[in-house]
Amino acid sequence: MNIAKMMKQAQQMQGKMQKVQEELAEREVEATAGGGKVTVVATCAGDVRSVKIDPAIVDPEDVEILEDLVLSGVKQAIDEGRKVMADEMGKVTGGMGGLPGMPF
Repeated sequence: MNIAKMMKQAQQMQGKMQKVQEELAEREVEATAGGGKVTVVATCAGDVRSVKIDPAIVDPEDVEILEDLVLSGVKQAIDEGRKVMADEMGKVTGGMGGLPGMPF
């Protein structure tokens, strides 16, 4: 087992991981709630980019439903982004997550 070779491979993997993370920070996912009445776009890094609400569900007498739908959409978008991030990072690490110093 060649330690120098292993260290070089780890550095290369870390470089690839950083590149993938940077790319995924800009990649967007979309989630909907309320049968498509609320649409949330977020990055795979978890940044919410936009929230669109169908005016048909805006009821001043029942704001709680709208709040719940927005929250649900945001959670779904962030979860989807995390899944994409984990899948893409898994491709880079070859399932070797949990190594010291490796974020995935």
